Amino acid sequence: MKKVAVTVAVLALGLAACNKQEAANNAADTNVENAAVTDTNAANAEVTANADNALNATNATDANAADANAATNNAQ
Repeated sequence: MKKVAVTVAVLALGLAACNKQEAANNAADTNVENAAVTDTNAANAEVTANADNALNATNATDANAADANAATNNAQ
């Protein structure tokens, strides 16, 4: 009889653990998705900033090279 009572108790706990909690699950899913969006946006912003910095550095190098060429041409 004790075995049956323990088995019933275990089964009841198992069913209780499997009980759907859609609102809590949806909130958890939303939190995960929001965190992923935030991380993606931060990564995109960082990539954009790095690309802008690289482009600015390239433009500065090109401008300096053009100035050097102009100075060389004027000196000749």
